[in-house]
Amino acid sequence: MSEMPPQTAFVEQHDNTKLAIWLFLGGEIVFFATLILTLVFTRLSHPSEFHEFISHLTIPLIGVNTFVLITSSFLVVRGLEAVRQGDQPGLRNNILGVIVLGALFLGGQAYEWMGLFRENIGVKSIIGTPFFTVTGIHGTHVFVGIIWAIYILVLATRGAFSDRRHQGVELFGLYWHFVDIVWIVLFTVIYLI
Repeated sequence: MSEMPPQTAFVEQHDNTKLAIWLFLGGEIVFFATLILTLVFTRLSHPSEFHEFISHLTIPLIGVNTFVLITSSFLVVRGLEAVRQGDQPGLRNNILGVIVLGALFLGGQAYEWMGLFRENIGVKSIIGTPFFTVTGIHGTHVFVGIIWAIYILVLATRGAFSDRRHQGVELFGLYWHFVDIVWIVLFTVIYLI
C-alpha cells in the first residue's frame, strides 16, 4: 500500500477541535431558536397574558444584567488578546472578571425569578412555562461557561497557555460569545419588544 500524499492527510487536531465547537454551537442555535420561537408563538397566541406577565418583570435590573453579560464578553476578548501577547496576568485577570460577571448575571436572574415566584407567577402559567424554560436553560449555559472559565483560569495559573498555545481560551470565547448573543436575542424578544 502506498502512503497518502501530504496534501490529502488528515486535518490537524486543533482544526478538528474548532470544527467540533462550531458544530456544537450550530446545534445549540437550532435548540435555542426552537425555544425562542415557542416563546414568540405563545406570546402571539396570548397577548393579554403576556402583557400582564411583562408588567411583573424588572426591566431596569435585567438591562443592567445584560450590560454585565456584554461586559463579560469584552473581558473574554481582552483575555484572548492578552494571552496572544504573552501577558499571563492579563489573561488570568480577565478570565477572573468573566467568572465574577457571569456569577453576577446569574444572581440577577435568580433575583428576578424570586420576585416572580413571590408574585405567584410560576412555571405553570401560559407565559411562565416558556419564559422560565428558555431563561433557565440559558442560565444553565452561563453556569457551564463559568465552570469552563474556572477551568481555563486553573490552567492559566499552571502556565498552560502562551502566545502560541491559546486555543483553549479561543474555544471558550466562542462558547461565551454564543451565550451572550442568545441573551441579547432573549432580552430583545422578552423585555424590549
